[in-house]
Amino acid sequence: MASLFHKCREAVKTLAKRPSLTKEPRQLQFEADINRLFLYSSYNRLGKSAEESDVEKIIEDSSKTYYADQVTQVQENVHSQIKTFCTFMDEILLPNDKTVNDPLGLSKQASVLPRRSGLSLAVGKSSSSSDNSAGPQTRPLSQAEVSQKLKDQLGYTLNIKPSQISHKDAGRGLFLDGAVDVGSVVAFYPGVVYSPAYYRYIPGYPKVAAQNPYLITRYDGNVINAQPWGSGGDKRELWNGRNVVEVKSDTKVAEKGSDKIWKVLSKPLEQKGDIGEVIERRNPLALAHFANHPAKGVLPNVMICPYDFPLTENNMRVYIPNILFGNAEVKMRRFGSFWFKSGVSKNSGSDVPTLKSLVLVATRAIQDEELLLNYRLSNTKRRPEWYAPVDEEEDRRRWS
Repeated sequence: MASLFHKCREAVKTLAKRPSLTKEPRQLQFEADINRLFLYSSYNRLGKSAEESDVEKIIEDSSKTYYADQVTQVQENVHSQIKTFCTFMDEILLPNDKTVNDPLGLSKQASVLPRRSGLSLAVGKSSSSSDNSAGPQTRPLSQAEVSQKLKDQLGYTLNIKPSQISHKDAGRGLFLDGAVDVGSVVAFYPGVVYSPAYYRYIPGYPKVAAQNPYLITRYDGNVINAQPWGSGGDKRELWNGRNVVEVKSDTKVAEKGSDKIWKVLSKPLEQKGDIGEVIERRNPLALAHFANHPAKGVLPNVMICPYDFPLTENNMRVYIPNILFGNAEVKMRRFGSFWFKSGVSKNSGSDVPTLKSLVLVATRAIQDEELLLNYRLSNTKRRPEWYAPVDEEEDRRRWS
């Protein structure tokens, strides 16, 4: 299996450098990333019984398959893994008397919870819930207990510990407890999703990153703010993303870098409405925002993967640790560094509404290691002293 992965990895290096993918550098980098994800996630889906001919077929397909089809295949591969994760979480958290057809008690929940409206968030025509817990009854397990049970079922979980990176601003890092193969989904990037139409509502606007290192931007412009999520919680609750929590630490470390967390930011444009979504805050994999950038000379072992969660998957929704701010129907077009309204969004041609999220995917086999993610910080702005580019050319293309 290792030799097959080596062949797949060599194909990644070759295909990702094809200059003919597109003329626009930013899109070129995105297509190169999708190409890598197509290879990694397809390889993972083969499983332990993969044969050399199977890998060669994937490599051949990656050079022939249209970009749009690769995007679709990556989404299917990732969704398949997340569906397995959600099944395990149901087995861990739901009482045995839950029915197969309604494992989350959605029929009962729908009559109790107000229907969330993106428009109500934007204009403020919504009522607040006095009870911050919601949804069906679950087993009274702590986050740590859920994490251990998930490892027993899935083979891995995540822990937050002092980073092994030597620079003084490393703070805490994200560690895999267990083992995964290349192409495995290892973490969710949690938090509030802001489309370009709602950038002014991001806490701290316009200098949103000044006091918040937990913002991340997808290629399509959607920004995820993980700061309100903290390190999760100990229950399933109606979560609106408005609470900023302190992260409990078992180790005394300097409040620098990734430990400058969970401080209330300067007040942005006033946020409207408090209706949220029922979210499982004990999700052991909702910790991607703790992954550090690798030290100089060290390669990352995970990469960002856009994941458009289909909101029609009601039984999985509680395990997707994101909520959308504002009205999902606002469509924006990008011109240089600026975004402009351009009509109504159609979910990229699909009739299925989606939630724009991000996950981390393993770029090699990982076992009991710190997860390292290439931050790809813009080289047009001053970067921190600790930042060592993994690939300067990729950074340039990403932010061109």
